[in-house]
Amino acid sequence: MRIDGMEVYYVVLPLIYPWKTAYGEDADIHSVLVRLFSENHEGWGETTPLFAPTYSPETASSAFFLITQVFGPQIVGKDWEDAAALRDHLAVFKGNPFAKAGVEIAWWNLEARVKKIPLHRLLGGKPRLVEAGQDFGVQDSLDMLLGNIEKAVKQGFKRIKLKAKPGWDVEMLEAVRGAFPKMTFHIDCNSGYTLDHLPLFKKIDKFHLAMIEQPLFHDDLVEHAELQKQIETPLCLDESVKSPRDMRLAIQLESCRYVNIKPGRVGGLQNALEIHNLARDHGIPAWVGGMLESGIGSGVNIELATLENFTYPGDLFPSERFYVEDLTEPAVQFSPGKLGFQPSDKPGIPYAPMMERIEKRTVRKAVVKKGT
Repeated sequence: MRIDGMEVYYVVLPLIYPWKTAYGEDADIHSVLVRLFSENHEGWGETTPLFAPTYSPETASSAFFLITQVFGPQIVGKDWEDAAALRDHLAVFKGNPFAKAGVEIAWWNLEARVKKIPLHRLLGGKPRLVEAGQDFGVQDSLDMLLGNIEKAVKQGFKRIKLKAKPGWDVEMLEAVRGAFPKMTFHIDCNSGYTLDHLPLFKKIDKFHLAMIEQPLFHDDLVEHAELQKQIETPLCLDESVKSPRDMRLAIQLESCRYVNIKPGRVGGLQNALEIHNLARDHGIPAWVGGMLESGIGSGVNIELATLENFTYPGDLFPSERFYVEDLTEPAVQFSPGKLGFQPSDKPGIPYAPMMERIEKRTVRKAVVKKGT
């Protein structure tokens, strides 16, 4: 498939409520949207590394620069047999998986449009209800957190993820587990701890969590393996797995018993597929994570989550959970009467970008043409 042109949009989406984690607080989500053209077809991608290098070393600004100035000119005006060929061509450029993912995900959606098939079919997934979990960032108070959990439990969510950070961990879990002794919980530490916190993690074992997500340094595999040997609660890697190579090393070192897969973090959907397959083949359950994407990126995550080894409810949300107005029509919504989503029955993803809304939220825009 030949790429005839590219448009790139840097958008800022205000959140209904600030998202607080171990690395700080975000009041807005900064995303980069990529629109690829091939003859009379178009495909969209979204990558969301946030405003500052807090979740990862990348930022929305760095992704926008690399896509418009480096990666875009490398692919526009050329034919690409498949996503692996595109990925391998960009491999000469070190790191920057979020920036590469913006381009690569757009290629997948474009390919699905050209072939007139839903994205999940192109990925090898099967139509099924994709279950969603419920997530809560660091809250203003324990009472606020317990009230939000109670609502989620009454709604029927099967698992709840809680953001944790030093000072918002054991006491928080004491309150939560005391109020909801049978609910499935896990905590996400966003690299906020070190091995010096081993006594704390041994205390956390008593809460019988489903997992502890990314407790240690953001690109560590070795110390996670050491921690996993000394505690009972399964560890889940997130930030540390940025490529299939990272997943192979994590398996070799026994660094985790779960893996969170985010298409942006791992460099796109081809890498997400390969990481999924590695985890599946080694008996490690996977689940789809999110970066609070708009309906464009959320739609991609839902399609990806149809693969067989995504067995734990994902970080997948209806638009109204975080945004007053999403960038797509329709907005992302739960299937009627369900706490999950049906994948697309249309070519690509079912959430159509609304240009008026995109332009309203765009702070930078660029066009990449052949020869630029």
